[in-house]
Amino acid sequence: MIIDAKNLVLGRVATVAAKKALQGIRVDIVNCEKAVITGNREQILKRYKHESDRGTHSRGPFMPKMADRFVKRAIRGMLPYKKAMGRKAFDSIKCHIGIPAGMKEQKAESMENIDVSKKQGVDFATVKEICNHLGGRK
Repeated sequence: MIIDAKNLVLGRVATVAAKKALQGIRVDIVNCEKAVITGNREQILKRYKHESDRGTHSRGPFMPKMADRFVKRAIRGMLPYKKAMGRKAFDSIKCHIGIPAGMKEQKAESMENIDVSKKQGVDFATVKEICNHLGGRK
């Protein structure tokens, strides 16, 4: 199963991916940097920056600064990753920045009911903006 995360709410995508992975289906998520988190942009950036600044360089919590790892970490929170079943499901999920060359001709699913671009008056921040704010690659 391939999911195109462009303009989709990250939490909803993570829920769908986690459920499919627990059923034994391999899940690939493309365009991770274009997934969105809804809410006030400044508040979102401030919250993630605060979370990233906690702790020290040798002790966590560690906040991923690349979009694909950021999305995969969100999915991990919806899996029982400390158990064998959850680890297996977590390993069957792959996140990609952009669309890899091998997947360009395959059809990616986009979920219309969680697409932010279809709704008016919704504030959001993209995963790319958050990662750039945290010090990730531009």
